[in-house]
Amino acid sequence: MTSPIAKPWLFSQSNQDPQAATGNPLKWGFIATGRIASLVSRDLALLADAELYAVSSRRQHTADTFAAEYGFTTAYGTDGGQEGYERLLADDSVDVVYVATPHAQHHQMVLAALNAGKHVLCEKAFTINAREAADLVAVAREKNLFLMEAMWSRFLPSMQRAFEIAGSGELGTVQWVTADLGFPAPYSPTARLWAVKDGGGALLDLTVYPLLWALGTLGFPQAVSAMGTVNDDGVDAQNALTFGYHDGAQAQLTSSLLAYGPRAATVAGSLGYLQTLGSINNPKQLVIGVGREAPRTEHFEVAGQGYAYELREVTRCIQQGLTESPVMPLEDSLNTMRLFDGVRAQLGVSYPNDAH
Repeated sequence: MTSPIAKPWLFSQSNQDPQAATGNPLKWGFIATGRIASLVSRDLALLADAELYAVSSRRQHTADTFAAEYGFTTAYGTDGGQEGYERLLADDSVDVVYVATPHAQHHQMVLAALNAGKHVLCEKAFTINAREAADLVAVAREKNLFLMEAMWSRFLPSMQRAFEIAGSGELGTVQWVTADLGFPAPYSPTARLWAVKDGGGALLDLTVYPLLWALGTLGFPQAVSAMGTVNDDGVDAQNALTFGYHDGAQAQLTSSLLAYGPRAATVAGSLGYLQTLGSINNPKQLVIGVGREAPRTEHFEVAGQGYAYELREVTRCIQQGLTESPVMPLEDSLNTMRLFDGVRAQLGVSYPNDAH
């Protein structure tokens, strides 16, 4: 029996050049100017049918500096009591908005963008909790606007190939999956990774990547067991999740802000296995072993930093009038936040947004 989740995740255009135009150019607006916005900006510039049009920040100088460095036409900072993001959203020229703020601000920013009539790509984790996610999905559907969580790894050629192999039957029935991601992050209660008010912790920031390997090969689990290390601020510094499935399959996922790990994934089936070489969020090699045969290695290269693939998908979907991506459907984002809510309940982690 092959994986029931693999085929819907496969990207039919994954073998095409991600830099190739798929329709009329779209004008992008970026909310926030942090590291991830910088990386995504560079890859967006690779797309022939995307225009780096506007960027916003709380301070005009920050927006101006970012715009000059990455080639945006317009920069919006706070002016006359109106926030930079509000000024960006009021610009009729903006077609699609990329939200790159900390997790706790996603709901506010995405909701404002949707209410302004903009299509939206929102960084992962999608929101703080499932309630916020459900609200955004309902608004996007009501307004017939495109909305997608920026789970960039899902679109990479190596990830697509891994899911294709797992779903093809070559490995037989997938019985277990393991994946880890970790690094020691310097502690500061105000740093984004550790701040309770920002939705800090390993779960929302890191676990999305190990989770991808379980979901892409086995689907959403029927049982979840979670253990973790929660610091005095109430933030999970490390977590270990075990998934159980009705057919007996299992997955073990580990995320840590305390220790380095191999950042590896293994998909084990009744006929063979698949392992990653290179970090699990952007593996450059897949090792496939079937039976007693010598393993083979498949090698992959990516355009830019790897974000071009999800950006091309967003662009293509909007150009074709789609309101969600068939590769990254909104229901998956909703189910992920429901799963994370359950994990946080087991770990004893809560955020200020939960009380709203």
